[in-house]
Amino acid sequence: MKPTIKDVAKLAGVSFKTVSRVINKEVTVGQDLQDRVWKAVKELNYQPNLSARLLRGAASSIGFIYDNPNSNYVIDMQHGILGECHRQGYELIIHPCDAKSENIIDEVLGMIDRSRVGGLVLTPPMSEMPEVLAALSKRKIKFVRILSGSHPPDDKAPCIFIDDRTAAYRITQYLIDLGHKSIAFLGGEEAHKSSIERLEGYKAALKDNKLPVDKKLIVGGEYSFESGVKRTRQLLSANSKPSAVFACNDEIAAGTLFAARIQGVDVPHQLSIVGFEDSPFSRQAWPNLTTAQQPNRTIAQRATALLIECIRNSNNADHKVDSEGFYPQLIVRDSTCPALGRKA
Repeated sequence: MKPTIKDVAKLAGVSFKTVSRVINKEVTVGQDLQDRVWKAVKELNYQPNLSARLLRGAASSIGFIYDNPNSNYVIDMQHGILGECHRQGYELIIHPCDAKSENIIDEVLGMIDRSRVGGLVLTPPMSEMPEVLAALSKRKIKFVRILSGSHPPDDKAPCIFIDDRTAAYRITQYLIDLGHKSIAFLGGEEAHKSSIERLEGYKAALKDNKLPVDKKLIVGGEYSFESGVKRTRQLLSANSKPSAVFACNDEIAAGTLFAARIQGVDVPHQLSIVGFEDSPFSRQAWPNLTTAQQPNRTIAQRATALLIECIRNSNNADHKVDSEGFYPQLIVRDSTCPALGRKA
C-alpha cells in the first residue's frame, strides 16, 4: 500500500497537521520539525495526494498563459514551469492566447474559473498589460510576472525581472570595441517591453561612445526568422550598409545570417551579427551566433517557485515573497570579429 500522511507523521513523530503544513511550505513550522518531516517523506517515498488537496479546496494546479511566436522560448518556459510543478506536487495547465483580442480578460478569467488554478505564471506581453493585471488583482488571483526591467516595476505582486537594457548596452559596447561604428538594430514587437529595453541599451552605448543614433539603422519588426530575413535584405540593399547587426533575439539573428549568405556577404568579416537569448538557433547556426545568454528554463522554474510560495502562504498576511532579477551575460562565438581595417 502507498504510504499516507499519517505514516509520515508517525515516522517523524509529529501530528499529521504538522506534516501538512510542512509539505505546503507554511512558514510557521520550525526548521527542526521541517527536517524531521522531509526525512520521513523521503524515507517512505511519500507523494502528496492531489485529489485530496482538491477536495479540501486547495489549489492543485497552476496556469501558464502566453502569447509568443518564439517556439524555443515557449518550450523552455514550459519545461521550466513543469519541472517545478512536478517537484512540488502541482499540475500545469497551459493556455496560449492572443493578447490583442478584445476579449482577452474574459478569456483569462474564464480559463481560471473552469480549471480552478491556484495562480498564473505570466510572460510578455501578458505580464506587462496593466488591464490584465488589474483584473487578476481584483479577483484576488495570485500571479507572478516574467518581464523586462532592471528592477521590479511595483510591489503589487512578485516578478522575475530581466535586465535587458544592461545586456543590450554590453552587446553594443562589445561591437564598438571591435571597431564597428555602423551598427544596425533589429527589434521585436513593441508590445514586448524587452524590445524597448534592448533598444534603449543600444542607444545608450552609442551615445556614451559619441556615435550617432541613425534612425535608418533601427528597424522594427517581429521576433521571428522571417522578419530577420526581410529586414536584413532591406539593410543590405541600402547604399550605406552596416558592418554589424544587433538582433533582438536569436531567431532574428539567424534570419540575418541567412539573408547575408544569400546576398554573398561574408559573416563575420563583412558583417558581424549578435543575437539574444542563447536559444538553439544561436548554437545550430553556422557560424555559431554571439549572443546574450538568458536562462529561460531557470527563469520559468524560479517564477513557478515564487508563485507556489504565494499560493501556499495566501492566509499569511505577514509573509512577503520577494522578486528576483536575472542578468543576461554575453557569450562570444564565431559570428562576430573586428571591423574591417581594425586589428584584433
